[in-house]
Amino acid sequence: MSKRIGFNVAGRVQGVNFRSFTQNAAQSHGLTGFVTNEADGSVAGEVQGDESALQRFFKDIGVGPSVAKVDTLDKKDLESKSGESSFKVV
Repeated sequence: MSKRIGFNVAGRVQGVNFRSFTQNAAQSHGLTGFVTNEADGSVAGEVQGDESALQRFFKDIGVGPSVAKVDTLDKKDLESKSGESSFKVV
């Protein structure tokens, strides 16, 4: 069963390839959704897929690329979307 989760990552996450890292993590786990920079310096997005893939994805982005520093990773359940076929950086 597919689940969708909204997320917000704060810390040193802009200017360190965090969005690209997030896209690669999502694609490697077969997930769909998007990620974007926020005006407050955080990175936010939505991700959808099966529960075990989502757990692995959040483990990956909870650390991020080597030059990033994740302070907080907030998540919230969302309604699933149909027809989405990829994970995009926007």
